[in-house]
Parts: sequence; structure tokens; C-alpha cells
Amino acid sequence: MDFDDDEWKQISNNPIVFQTIKNDVILEIEDTSHKSYKINFKQGGKLNMFRVTGKFRLTWDDDDVV
Repeated sequence: MDFDDDEWKQISNNPIVFQTIKNDVILEIEDTSHKSYKINFKQGGKLNMFRVTGKFRLTWDDDDVV
């Protein structure tokens, strides 16, 4: 995963948490069936990342997205 330094900052290593540093940050995710999703985050929105059995699980609070 690549996060632009002008849009995201990592605020925790364990668990891994990224936070947006500006408004209207779009994250594009492709799931295991190759379906693409775009999620629009508000400034200060957080993305939590967990690695489970060789896959990444992403979670976020619905209040952090537009």
C-alpha cells in the first residue's frame, strides 16, 4: 500500500493506523474478487489496518467518510 505523504500520516504502529491530514482524500481499494471501491475520507479520518492470515483487513468509522 502506498499513502501520499501530503494526504496521510501514520499515527500508530501497533495497531497500524493512518489518518488523513486534509479533506476529501480518496482511497481506492480492490478486494479479493478484483472489485474496486473508492472511499472519500474527511480531514482527520482514520484507517485501521490488520493483517490476518496473509490478507489485510481495513476498518474505518463511517463518520470519517463522506
